[in-house]
Amino acid sequence: MATTLRTQRPATNPIAKFWKKNSQNIIPPIIGIVGFLAVWQLCSMTGLIKLPPPTDLITNERTRIYLLYPFFNRGGTDVGLFWQAMASLQRVIIGYSFAALIGIAVGIIVGLNSFWNKALDPLFQFLRTVPPLAWVPLALAALQQNQPAALFVIFITAVWPILINTAVGVQQIPQDYINVKRVLQLAPRKFFFKILIPSALPYIFTGLRIAIGLAWLAIIAAEIVMSGIVGIGFFIWDSYQNNYISDIILALIYIGAIGLILDKLMAWVQTLIVRE
Repeated sequence: MATTLRTQRPATNPIAKFWKKNSQNIIPPIIGIVGFLAVWQLCSMTGLIKLPPPTDLITNERTRIYLLYPFFNRGGTDVGLFWQAMASLQRVIIGYSFAALIGIAVGIIVGLNSFWNKALDPLFQFLRTVPPLAWVPLALAALQQNQPAALFVIFITAVWPILINTAVGVQQIPQDYINVKRVLQLAPRKFFFKILIPSALPYIFTGLRIAIGLAWLAIIAAEIVMSGIVGIGFFIWDSYQNNYISDIILALIYIGAIGLILDKLMAWVQTLIVRE
């Protein structure tokens, strides 16, 4: 009886498969980051810049504690960088949520009504150019407390790109869709959910993605000015006043990483909801 020999192909290593597929996207950023850190280290060691080198994040005892133990909590503002960042992020989520709700609602109203668009557009364009820090003293004077003032600064910074992009998206609805509404005599509710929102979604998400970055920048700026609150912005200002420059650099790494994650998260949500 003849036996048939079958050659089995070895199972593909998933790590090797992933590396083969993504190595061209991974290697260049690593080279760029390593090169940047090497230049920074060299400039610090030769005295060209008066900042501590990247290695100081490890060799500096105080900064090493914040790096290795981000979850410690001694009460008050003496907490690890994880809790500092989470306090700031919580404020951003609250203020950003209000900005999204009001920005989308008002943007739709302005986009559908040419009179309100002409009446309010100059005001919107004027207010959106005011820097976040300029709102801080006004918010503190009006609200008298740091927490509500910080939320207001986030809201007033993030609402404009959402509102303006939503209004533009509504105005860009194809005329054919409007004609379909008239011919079929669609109810306002069906027009809103079947035509208006799907057509304006790409513009809305563009505004949302811009606004999340601005909101994160706004809270950092606001917390630097406001004293006595847990937050990564206040941590940076307190470290500067005490000349803990390495702590500031570590906090900046946290800020950049969280900002990148927020942007990528919003882009991912956009790919799930918005269909090309």
